[in-house]
Amino acid sequence: MSHDRPVPEPLEPPAGVQGPELARAVLDAAKARRDAARAQRRTSPRPGAAESGRRLRGYSGPGPDPRDPQLLGTMLNRLVQTRGWQRPTAEASLFGAWEKIVGADVAAHSRPVKLENGELTVEAESTAWATQLRLLAAGLIKRIAGEVGHGVVKKLHIHGPAAPSWSKGPRRVRGRGPRDTYG
Repeated sequence: MSHDRPVPEPLEPPAGVQGPELARAVLDAAKARRDAARAQRRTSPRPGAAESGRRLRGYSGPGPDPRDPQLLGTMLNRLVQTRGWQRPTAEASLFGAWEKIVGADVAAHSRPVKLENGELTVEAESTAWATQLRLLAAGLIKRIAGEVGHGVVKKLHIHGPAAPSWSKGPRRVRGRGPRDTYG
């Protein structure tokens, strides 16, 4: 910023003044310099003060103004763009809008589990639905790309329901498991 402000000269203390009198003299000189700078600013307004990043004051008028209230969606979109959060936002919207993206029927029988490096893991409620989703995989990827953006999901991993595990709990015995339960 190049403004035509004079560079303040260093304060010269009066000769022979010491202690509190010296502090008072320096303080008075600083106040006089500040008042002179204020008077100079009032008499010569800076051109382009609004563009320099200073806060605008007064009534904004009937037209649009940057000080006017903004819509929340507009402000969020601007924040996402400036911070570079487009990809995480798209990934989160995939999980949040799963039913809208894949349809109510498919969403009732499946759920997205994780998304890493463009590979989406989907868990189906039965092996039959897992097979059906594998057949629909190409169409699902196209629908996802149409809703959240291209390149977010590149590949689908579809799993059936998880089988019960006998290795849960703090105490367990190595071996084949509970044989007496099933005959």
